[in-house]
Amino acid sequence: MKRLILAAMLATGLTAGASAAYADDALKAAIAGEHRSAANKARDTYRHPYETLTFFGITPTMTVVELAPGGGWYTEILAPYLRDKGKLIGGAPSAESRGGKAFRDRLAGDAALYGKVTPAVFEPPSRFELGAPNSADMVVTFRNLHNWLGNGGDNAILTTFKEVHKVLKPGGVLGVVEHRLPARMKQDEKASSGYMHEAYVIRLAEQAGFKLAAKSEINANPKDTADHEKGVWTLPPVLANKDKDREKYMAIGESDRMTLKFVKQ
Repeated sequence: MKRLILAAMLATGLTAGASAAYADDALKAAIAGEHRSAANKARDTYRHPYETLTFFGITPTMTVVELAPGGGWYTEILAPYLRDKGKLIGGAPSAESRGGKAFRDRLAGDAALYGKVTPAVFEPPSRFELGAPNSADMVVTFRNLHNWLGNGGDNAILTTFKEVHKVLKPGGVLGVVEHRLPARMKQDEKASSGYMHEAYVIRLAEQAGFKLAAKSEINANPKDTADHEKGVWTLPPVLANKDKDREKYMAIGESDRMTLKFVKQ
């Protein structure tokens, strides 16, 4: 009997290991894909897509909601990764808006890559059509919280977190990457610099019913002092000051970022 149990445990372990290896290979392939532009790939050194998504615990069979995909930097990685066995939902403004139309046009422009991505209306703090309750395995958002705070204050972020909590399955993951403001510096009510306190984000997520599962320094940048003339946009890739002190800001690199993994309770 002991031998049978041991054999079963080994078989299970081998199966789990094979699945993890497949997930890693699939994610690496999506990141290395020729569909990604050279400019986007160049930012991997700052955005660490493989390490970030692995930290969140993503697998290719998940239903994943990406909030506010913007120009689609992460979408072009998530779409091929989830295409065959999972599902990607892109939470963007409605089709009537300029941003929403641009996102849908992007999807329509490359059916081979984006044909299975499902657009969903996401307009915090008032309109959320992300899916049925308890339907998603993971929700991710990258460098967007400061925008929601600027548009609707604390309530916009708290309401968004509560809506995310609804759409996630029990045990589902909320993955957040955001520009990080040092605790010693004051955060204004609208986060006009683009930077936010890590403790503030954690507090609002916990108020919405999440538990902080882990935090990572994957996207940290100790060179970033977070006190730039034009906020986070002073740094690359925006370089809001254009050629003024360009070498200085290029040497700093992209912003220091918190990387937080929350779990639905």
